[in-house]
Amino acid sequence: MLGFLRRHSFLVVLLALGTVLRVLVWVAYQPALLYIDSFRYLYNVGPLAPDQLNPIGYDLVLKPLLAIGGLAFVVAVQHVAGLAVAVGVYALAQRLGARRWVSALAAAPLLLDAYQVQIEQNIMSEVTFEVLLLGLLWLMLGRGEPNWRRAGLAGIVLGAAVLTRVIGITLILPLLVYLIVAGKPWRTRAGWRRIGVRCGAAVLGLAIVVVPYAGYFKSATGNWGLSVSQSNVLYGRTANIADCAKLNLDAALKPFCPIEPLGQRIGVDYYAHLDVDPNWPGPIPAGMTRSGLVKEFSDKVLAAQPGDVVWAVVKDFAKSFAPTRVSEPDDVPLDRWQFQTEYPLFNFQETVNQFTEQYDGILPSVNTDLAPILRTYQLNGGYTPGTLLGIGALLGLLAFWGRGRARPGAVFAAGTGLFLLLASAAFEFSWRYQLPALVLLPLAGALGFTTLTAASRRRLGAYPDDVDSGAVKAFHEQYGELRLAPVTVVIAAYNEADGIGAVLKEMPTECCGMRVEVLVVVDGGSDDTAAIAAADGAYVCVAPRNRGQGAALRLGYHLAADLGAEYIVTTDGDGQYENSEMAELIQPLLDDTADFVTGSRRLGHEEADSRMRWIGVRVFAVLASVLTLRRITDTSFGFRGMRAGLACSIPLAEPQYQSSELLLGVTARRSRLLERPMTMRLRNAGKSKKGRTLVYGANYARVMTGTWWREYVLRRGRLRHGKKRPGRAG
Repeated sequence: MLGFLRRHSFLVVLLALGTVLRVLVWVAYQPALLYIDSFRYLYNVGPLAPDQLNPIGYDLVLKPLLAIGGLAFVVAVQHVAGLAVAVGVYALAQRLGARRWVSALAAAPLLLDAYQVQIEQNIMSEVTFEVLLLGLLWLMLGRGEPNWRRAGLAGIVLGAAVLTRVIGITLILPLLVYLIVAGKPWRTRAGWRRIGVRCGAAVLGLAIVVVPYAGYFKSATGNWGLSVSQSNVLYGRTANIADCAKLNLDAALKPFCPIEPLGQRIGVDYYAHLDVDPNWPGPIPAGMTRSGLVKEFSDKVLAAQPGDVVWAVVKDFAKSFAPTRVSEPDDVPLDRWQFQTEYPLFNFQETVNQFTEQYDGILPSVNTDLAPILRTYQLNGGYTPGTLLGIGALLGLLAFWGRGRARPGAVFAAGTGLFLLLASAAFEFSWRYQLPALVLLPLAGALGFTTLTAASRRRLGAYPDDVDSGAVKAFHEQYGELRLAPVTVVIAAYNEADGIGAVLKEMPTECCGMRVEVLVVVDGGSDDTAAIAAADGAYVCVAPRNRGQGAALRLGYHLAADLGAEYIVTTDGDGQYENSEMAELIQPLLDDTADFVTGSRRLGHEEADSRMRWIGVRVFAVLASVLTLRRITDTSFGFRGMRAGLACSIPLAEPQYQSSELLLGVTARRSRLLERPMTMRLRNAGKSKKGRTLVYGANYARVMTGTWWREYVLRRGRLRHGKKRPGRAG
């Protein structure tokens, strides 16, 4: 048990904090928070009538819970459900290959977001909807490519979500798209049959739930439908932007045009709920119905002003990604979802008292000691910035170009989350409607990050591994007893036959009065790199299989140091660096003013052929400067000089992206780092093995931040706990 808790310690800490937060909220607002919609749910618990603003899905959850323990019991169950959904997100991320800390970060918004906890304390349907969303995710992603059985169950779960919140009906589109593309079955005729079967199963599952309820609705209203709010939703959106002077309205429709001038409208939510007044908008002509006229008015606005409607929806959709919680004058007031220092009554004190006394035997109350603390937490950063949700969505969508088992889940979660937010914005914007995205978009970000970094997660074992030992043994068999020059240039080469010869011919044989020799480590290549390098006077060590530049350089560092090299210089085999500038690297080492000297294209001259790489160099320089608290201008310049002992003292585990790993390892040891202005040319031969995509950048960032955590946090923590601090290498 203790081992399990240690393995998942990050989640355990977050879960403990989330539990404490929920206990405080439950104690602070007794027996529960009641919003205006809460009254509608509670009034309908008994009759379960279909002709209401909301379907009866949440009422079916409320009914047994209220029978057991009242309102306080309901919200306690909702708090537990909120914690369970967070654990479910964590478990799903783990199942799809995300690292534990990444999975825990995906669960953190659900655990710690004060708006999420506030809605759990409300008698509202959001938590039930989130539970169903999680069930949909597990059915689609939890066991690989979905079959027809899980597709059918997903349809049933989606149907339950629709009866909980009508907006769930829009999720049938991303569900069907995923069922079409998952596993790429469209490549064969049999695959298309499989697509048809599982899409049909999903639609049938949805229909099994929704169609009977629509029939139940028709039995009460005379019309097929799910909610009486359907026409009101569209009216609220269109009335807020309707330019009535251009609509050519007849006498029956003119009363439905808001009296407020365009640009001074009150807001979508206001107009969507005008029908609560039975006398609005005035007498209805004989033979007509208010709902029919509302629909006709909305249709006219859509036909005459489609661009205005789309722009209004897009603006509201974009609000979901704002970095802070703010609301505009025509938005649903934000304070409805914030903790108050007094019990929020919304001018319905008698109704609130009626329900709390009926189900719990008490009047509503607020703990005046806890409420200000909770409000302060919520208003001062205790929420998930919309920007982070946007980043999660972006990472999930970028996973489309990645690989690995997390890829389908990342794209599905991102697409579903974005589509849900867009569909909600088509109705109206409310921060309440953003909350289900906490289930989807952080998970999308975690799985997207996992996908984008999957290619580089293979790490090297401790030096020497079997490949290292075999290469060193073969080297000694070829060269016998050997002592390298004080300055040894290490070149990692993989299929560099076209360029290595020219690089070696231009290599200095002496630098700062010391002899220079070259050690080429061939990283399992398939061309004549080794033979060409040997013919041009280099010592050659051949690794039997390709492991990455980081592995080849690590082998070179240790081999050179073991053979007597005092200073190691690294350069590439493609002619990008001016090896004649070597003295700029060696002299500071000889003067004892530096332990590690690296060139910088930004301080010197750069011939760039990739805008993406040009940007990446600068972005990662900023990141390295922030992490190390020192100015660094170039983290990936390959022409470097260092003391041999320093190069071997840093544990290098990355087969790729090793330049930042070595650099941060050096700075973490408080070794003296010096950057010199140098030249970087275009390659003289071959193709770069480095990527120019966001995937490469994500991996590079992962290695940089991971090295910082390992070297600055974990290693220094161990040293502070009694281990001897090593002196400066050299």
